[in-house]
Amino acid sequence: MTKPKKVAIYGAGGFAREVAWLLSTLERDGHFDVLGYVEDDAGGAREVNGKPVLSWERFSRGHRDSLVTVAVGSPRARARLVAKCATAGFSFATLVHHSVEISDFVDLGAGAIVCCGSILTVNINVGAHVHINLDCTVGHDVSIGEFSTLAPGVHVSGNVEIGKSVYVGTGANIINGTAENPLVIGDGTVVGAGACITRSTEPNCLYVGVPAELKKRLV
Repeated sequence: MTKPKKVAIYGAGGFAREVAWLLSTLERDGHFDVLGYVEDDAGGAREVNGKPVLSWERFSRGHRDSLVTVAVGSPRARARLVAKCATAGFSFATLVHHSVEISDFVDLGAGAIVCCGSILTVNINVGAHVHINLDCTVGHDVSIGEFSTLAPGVHVSGNVEIGKSVYVGTGANIINGTAENPLVIGDGTVVGAGACITRSTEPNCLYVGVPAELKKRLV
């Protein structure tokens, strides 16, 4: 029997607690042994939902054999923490809930998290440290760039290219492109909750509404 891999959750907020729940199902199957949560400064001994919260200093000194999953919603903050962990020599856990429907034609990058109830069909590339939250659907011929987030209930149709560090808000929909002309979501774009993207977007912009329109530039 393969020995379970120790894994720590960087972050201790709402999504981190949901990831701990996801991990608990994998832990029961013997895949992982959940060490607890990690914060930059844990502020003294405490627990969250029965798991200890460790400071970065304590974790990085005493748990060199542990994998890490970075469960922080902000793509920018997630990228910073991933770089910190990688520089310290840690590797990353890729997590998929048992309930996820996923074909053999999906590539998941290191550190990606796919949450309960999601469906990923065929010929999909999910970049490193992407978060696909509860009850999302991703259609055929889709790519999702590293550090991007699909919030709960997002639906992505076929032939869509989502750039790096994109945040797609709860309940948003992205209409399909074509094989010759994919719909492209630019790097760093934020799609508001409930929005419907019907055409390609510029990078580093906020889009809201149905159909979604450019609300403001972010940089």
